[in-house]
Amino acid sequence: MARRDCIAALAAFAAAGSARAAAEPVILVLGDSLSAEYGLARGSGWVTLLEQRLASEGIAARVVNASVSGETTSGGRARLAALLKTHRPTQVIIELGANDALRGLPLQNTEDNLAWMVQQAQAGGARVLLLGMQVPPNYGGDYGRRFSQVFENVAQRRKAALVPFFLKGVADAPDAPRLFQSDRIHPTAQAQPQMLANVWPELKKLLR
Repeated sequence: MARRDCIAALAAFAAAGSARAAAEPVILVLGDSLSAEYGLARGSGWVTLLEQRLASEGIAARVVNASVSGETTSGGRARLAALLKTHRPTQVIIELGANDALRGLPLQNTEDNLAWMVQQAQAGGARVLLLGMQVPPNYGGDYGRRFSQVFENVAQRRKAALVPFFLKGVADAPDAPRLFQSDRIHPTAQAQPQMLANVWPELKKLLR
């Protein structure tokens, strides 16, 4: 092979490799303690299970878990721009809002922050999956409905994918106490597969 042909072949191979790398999804998870493995052994949370599921499905994707225990939507909003710039995700999963409710923060602020994060991620070229939450009955029926509606409002307004209740099958399970740690807030390792099962169908649509 002539030297010129060899160089051209190497260049084509490198270009093909770059194209494959660029095509590989980068999934950014922006969440709180529910996604940060709070109280769990490292590697047993639903985000790690997601990585394993992707591998088993033959999907070559990179998962970036940027979740922080105690995070609110305001904290996520403050961190998002840098995360988008650094990782350039193709899909963004936003799992925030529960700590806003625990701290009694205004629902309008929560909705505004979520909408802003979805818009910024979409503007960066990512497809967004919003994980909705519900509050315990002791918060009152009216507040509970309005809190759940926040996620639906944002998803509809920004045309984002939505999991209505991230802890479905966990918090509302007949044996729910068994699926939570002693603080009755954070799910156990046994609950993590169900949490992933709630996320996976919607995320898989975004990976097509």
